Amino acid sequence: MRSIWIITFLLFLSPLSLAAEQKPQFDVDGKVLELDESNIEAAISTFDYILIDFYAPWCGHCKRLSPQLDKAAADLAVLKQPVVIAKVNADKYSNLVSKYEIDGYPTLKIFMHGVPTDYYGPRKADLLVRSLKKFVASDVAILNSDSAISEFIEEAGKSFPIFIGFGLNESTISHLAVKYKKKAWFSVAKDFSDKTMEFYDFDKVPALVSLHLSYNEQSIFYGPFEEKFLEDYIKQSLLPLALPINQDTLTSLKDDKRKIVLSIVEDEHDERSKGLVKLLKAAASANRDLVFAFVGFKQWQDFAGSFEVSKKTKLPMMIVWDGDEEYFSVIGSDSVEGEDQGSQITRFLQGYREGSVVQKRITSDAYKAFRNSMYMIGALILVLVVILVVTIMQSLKEEPPRDQLDHPGSSTSPLEAREPLRSGNKEDKID
Repeated sequence: MRSIWIITFLLFLSPLSLAAEQKPQFDVDGKVLELDESNIEAAISTFDYILIDFYAPWCGHCKRLSPQLDKAAADLAVLKQPVVIAKVNADKYSNLVSKYEIDGYPTLKIFMHGVPTDYYGPRKADLLVRSLKKFVASDVAILNSDSAISEFIEEAGKSFPIFIGFGLNESTISHLAVKYKKKAWFSVAKDFSDKTMEFYDFDKVPALVSLHLSYNEQSIFYGPFEEKFLEDYIKQSLLPLALPINQDTLTSLKDDKRKIVLSIVEDEHDERSKGLVKLLKAAASANRDLVFAFVGFKQWQDFAGSFEVSKKTKLPMMIVWDGDEEYFSVIGSDSVEGEDQGSQITRFLQGYREGSVVQKRITSDAYKAFRNSMYMIGALILVLVVILVVTIMQSLKEEPPRDQLDHPGSSTSPLEAREPLRSGNKEDKID
């Protein structure tokens, strides 16, 4: 009887031992981990927070990003709640492109307790470290003094908007803080001085202050603090009052459903354009149901050209854009080249709201190429997946000879044999 128990115990133990031996081991030494098909899932399940760079060896942006990740990995590894950085050659392990919905190179995804979130933040090493600290920080920081408020703002940096609830209960914003954690910092100040109230320009509590440090902007919300109104304010405050359009900021519009009042100027850095931007900010404050943005023809000619703008066009001009391929020109009010630009902006908005518009569609090949680059890899992946499914179904219909089952061949699957996906490169710059 004893021998039977021993044998049973050994039979039970041996699979566990084998599983333990087969489980990948990772050395967390502040270096970037190299993952592949065999260990990526184990890495994701092992670490509470892991940032994975899906790259292609031929991608220039990937090559410039790599040393930044190397620098950041060491600093992130020593945090109280460490963040591990890893990379995957997605061009080599092509089935991972489909599995993790990679739409271009490089794609960064942070896995928090196994749940993936696209990372769109800065990619220079020091800013990357600061941004990733947000992901492992508390959903709502509790600030108990003026100095704690200052330290929180300094630590948060300028990459994301900051919300500070003065005299606000943590539970009031906790749900929304979780929902929008990847896009902003959230905190509540429990104790603060009159000097702080004066500095942040609010005169009563509760008050929710929104800060966009990179744009030197601030706004104040006094309520009502029911979730619907509070969420509307937070969503509208995630973007600055006047957003400069470039290839980095354009991605921030993808989740915003509001129409975009787009002003196209000659050069966004000249003094006249800066004056117009100030007027746009004033208009944005009174029209929070719209996004206000601007782009310089000199800075991004191809994008501006998508709206029938050329070197002969009188600038600045305004249109209302849906963020896709449709836009509206307001009859008789699209140009703001006169002296009284404030009144012209008012007439433009009034004409738009009254429906005095001409609906147009973007026909620019340059713009369509830009948009298609964001989806081309996804379309190719879909085709490849269909081919793979058909291949598997056909193979199941034909039972292979016994010797083929005992001695698998080395044939290459359609996904493994495909050409490298060179379209859809993400034009993300290292800040």
